[in-house]
Amino acid sequence: MTFQRKLLLGFSLMVLPALLVGVGAIRSNLLERRALQALGESMARTRTYAELETAMFNQSDVIWRYLSGLDPTARNEFYLAGEVVEYWQQRWAAELRPEERALADGVRDIQQQIQSAAERIFRLYDSGQRQAAFSAAQQELKGRLLPALTQLNRQVYRQARESSVRGAYTRLEEILAGQKRILLFTLALALGGGLLGAGLIARSLARPLKDLTGAMAVVGSGHLDHPVKVDSRDEVGELARAFGHMTEKLRQSRADLLHLNAELQTKISQLEHTQAQLVQSEKLASIGEMSAAVAHGLRNPLASLRAAAQVVQRHPHAPSSAEHLKAILEEVDRLDRRITHLLSFSRPAPFHPLNESVPRLIDGLVPGFAGLLRERDIDLQLDLAPQLPDVRVDPVQLEQALVEIVSNALDAMPQGGKLRISAGQNGTASEVIIQITDSGPGIPDQVLPSVCEPFFTTRQEGTGLGLAIAKRYVEQNGGSIEISSGPEGTTVRVRLPTAVPSEAPV
Repeated sequence: MTFQRKLLLGFSLMVLPALLVGVGAIRSNLLERRALQALGESMARTRTYAELETAMFNQSDVIWRYLSGLDPTARNEFYLAGEVVEYWQQRWAAELRPEERALADGVRDIQQQIQSAAERIFRLYDSGQRQAAFSAAQQELKGRLLPALTQLNRQVYRQARESSVRGAYTRLEEILAGQKRILLFTLALALGGGLLGAGLIARSLARPLKDLTGAMAVVGSGHLDHPVKVDSRDEVGELARAFGHMTEKLRQSRADLLHLNAELQTKISQLEHTQAQLVQSEKLASIGEMSAAVAHGLRNPLASLRAAAQVVQRHPHAPSSAEHLKAILEEVDRLDRRITHLLSFSRPAPFHPLNESVPRLIDGLVPGFAGLLRERDIDLQLDLAPQLPDVRVDPVQLEQALVEIVSNALDAMPQGGKLRISAGQNGTASEVIIQITDSGPGIPDQVLPSVCEPFFTTRQEGTGLGLAIAKRYVEQNGGSIEISSGPEGTTVRVRLPTAVPSEAPV
C-alpha cells in the first residue's frame, strides 16, 4: 500500500467525527446567532431609551439655566431639545414589541407634562414673577415629574433585563447542553478512529523512516560507502532509493573533486613560480630603468668634468684654469643634487603628521629663494586668504614638495617673469588649495601627462625626479596635485585636507 493510500485511510476514519462536529457546530452557530440577535435587539432598544432619557434630563436642565438668568438663549434651546426628545421617542417606540407599548405611552405622557410645566414656568419668568417661576419649577419638575421619570426608567430597564438577558441566558444554556452531548459523542468516535488509523500508519511508516534516518546520519558524517536498504514499496521506499542514488553521485563527485584539487595544487605551484619570476623581472626592469636614467644623467657631466680636469692638468697656471675649476665644482654640486634627488625618491620617507598653518609654511619657504628671485629678476606675488584652517600634514614632506614645485617654476623663467603663490579654500571647508603659477612658456600638451613620472625631464640638466617626489609627498599626506599649462604659463594646484578640530597637535 502506498503512503498516499495509508494517509487516505487514516483521514477517512476521521471524516465522520469531523462531519458530526461540523453539523453540531453549524446548528449551535445558528441557535447562538438567533440568541445574540435577540439580545442585540434588546440592547439596541436599551441604548435608544438611554439616549431618550438623556435628552429628557437635558431638556429639564435647560429650564434651570433659563431661570438662572445667565443664559437668555436657553429658551430656544429648550424647544430644540424637545425636537431631539421627540426623535428618540419615536425611534424607541418603533423598536418596542407590542407588549411594551404601554411603557412608550407612559414616557410620552411625562414628556408632555414637562413641556406644559415649562411653558407655565417661562410665562411666569417672562412676566417678572421670577420667584413664582422658580417655585413652580421646584414643585413640578423636581417634586413630581423628574421622580416619576426616574421611576419609569427603573421599570423600563428592569423589564429590558428580564425580557432579554434572562431569555438569552436560558437559550444559551440549552445550546451549550446540546453541544456538550454532541462533543462527547464525537470525541469518543474520533479517539477510537484516530487510534486505529495512527496505529496502522505508524506501523507502516515508523520503521522505514527510522532506517532511512539512520542511513542519512551515517552518510552525513562522511561515510559515503554506507549502503542504503530499501524494503518498502511506498513513497518512503522511493525516497530511500533516491537517497541511495544521491549518495552514489556524491561518491563520484568526491572522487572528481579530489582529482581536481590535486590538479589545482599543481597549477597553484606553477602560478606561484611564475609570479616570483614576474616579480623578479619587474624588479630587474625597474633597476634597469633607474640605471639607464642615472647613467644618462651622469655620463655628460662626467665627460665635461674629465675635459675640464685635463685642461687644468695640462695648463695648471693658465688664467683659464680657475674658470675650469669653478666649472668642475658647479658640475660636482649639480651631480650631488641629482644623487640627493635619487636617494630621496628611492628611500621611504618617515611620516609624522602635525596640524600646520599654510601661511606659516609658505612664509618659511620664500626666504630660501630670495637670492634666485633677485638674480633672475622674478616678481613674487603672495595671495594668502585670511583665517585659513590648519592642515594635517608632515611639515617636512610638504615643505620639500613645495620646494620642488617652486624650483620647477623658477627654472621655467630663466629670463625673468612673475611667480604667484596663493592659498584659499575655493568654497569648501574640507580642503585647502595652494596654487603656484609661473609666467613661463608652458608645457606642451603631449608632455603634460608625463611630467610627474620618475626620471622624465625636458631639460638637459634636470633629474626628472622633482615633481615625482612632490607628487609622492603630497599624496602621502592625503592630498593631490593638479597641473594645467598654456602659453601664458603653468599652474600647479596642491589640494590638502584640513585638520579635524578634535585632532590635537602632536
